Amino acid sequence: MSFNKALFLAIVVIIVDQISKIYIKTTYAIGGGVDVFNWFQIHFIENDGMAWGVELPGDYGKLLLTSFRIIAVGGILYWLNDSVKKRSSNILIVAIALILAGAVGNIIDSVFYGVIFNDSHNQIATLFSDQPYGSWFHGKVVDMFYFPIWKGYLPDWLPIWGGNYFTFFNAIFNVADVAISVGVGLLILFNKKVFK
Repeated sequence: MSFNKALFLAIVVIIVDQISKIYIKTTYAIGGGVDVFNWFQIHFIENDGMAWGVELPGDYGKLLLTSFRIIAVGGILYWLNDSVKKRSSNILIVAIALILAGAVGNIIDSVFYGVIFNDSHNQIATLFSDQPYGSWFHGKVVDMFYFPIWKGYLPDWLPIWGGNYFTFFNAIFNVADVAISVGVGLLILFNKKVFK
C-alpha cells in the first residue's frame, strides 16, 4: 500500500470522527442521547482526553498530555512512512494509519474544541461560539458510543464484587477510539505476519 493511500484512509477516518463529534455536540447537551437498542446507546459525555476519563493533575496536565500526543503523532507518521518504504505488510500499514487517525481525531478535540464551542452542560453547544468554554490545548474529547450489554447485580457468592451492581461494557468511546483499538487489534492478531 502506498503512503498516499494510507494517508487517505487516515483522513477519511478523521473526517468521520469529527463529523460524528460535531453532530453530537450540536445536537445534545452532556448526558443526552438516544437509545438505539437496549444494549446500544448514543450517550454524550466529555473527558479530558485520557482513556476511561483519567486526568493528569495540575493546570499543565492537559497541556502536557496534548503536547505528548502531538509528538507521538510525529513518531507514528515516521513509522507509517518507514513501513511503506520497506514494503511492509498492508495489514501493518492499515493498522498504523488507523492508529494515526485515532490519535489525530482526539488531538483535534483537545487543541480546538475549547475555543470553537461553548459549554455543553445543560445546553446544546454552539459551533464557533463567541463564548468558548476553554482555551487552546484545553478542549475536551467528545465520546458517544455506549454498549451497556448487561446490567444487574452480581451473585453474592462472587468474591470482591458479589452483590454489587455491575454494567458490562460501561466504557463510552468515539470513532477515533475505535480506530486506535482496531489498529492495535490488527497488530496483535496478525503480529507474526506484520512483525517478521
